[in-house]
Amino acid sequence: MRNNKVKDIQQSLLSDNYYILNKVTFDYMMKSGVWVNQMREVYDRGDGAGILLYNREKKTVILTKQFRMPTYLNDNDDGMLVEVAAGMLDKDNPEACIIRETEEETGYRLKKVKKIYEAYSSPGVMTEKMHFFIGEYTDAMKVSEGGGLDSEAEDIEVLEIPFEKAVNMLNNGDIVDTRTIVLLQYAIIHKLLD
Repeated sequence: MRNNKVKDIQQSLLSDNYYILNKVTFDYMMKSGVWVNQMREVYDRGDGAGILLYNREKKTVILTKQFRMPTYLNDNDDGMLVEVAAGMLDKDNPEACIIRETEEETGYRLKKVKKIYEAYSSPGVMTEKMHFFIGEYTDAMKVSEGGGLDSEAEDIEVLEIPFEKAVNMLNNGDIVDTRTIVLLQYAIIHKLLD
């Protein structure tokens, strides 16, 4: 059911260089009953998916490391971020997307994954909804070196690390990507590697 406290939504395009940035104006009824005109800039880059790959036998996880310009501009000295494999849906269903992205980024070909959450990434400014997955991997699933696609100018380092080390990295602030934090915390809470 649509919200009857919102009306007269108008959008004007500010940019479509890479994704879509719109200026959105609308009227919103406050709890006092007064209508207030508001304006937001809304960034629409589509929805995404991320996955924590884990190996119960080896007690390891697969993470990636790559340069992220927005973090570089916001106090990340080298711009490098340790993250789970992730990608944009590109009109795929979330499961197909994450299986494709896992192989492109990490070199592991998964046959099945488990969806555990979906959540809005930054709901004050972005339309993006992130689909969170976990997937168990084995060495036999490795089909390439991964590293991303040259056509997308990806330069991704694949990290297979002990789960305990990943948890330490989380606790000491070396992992600062929200998707990765959520998935590692899920693994801790649900004792995935016990």
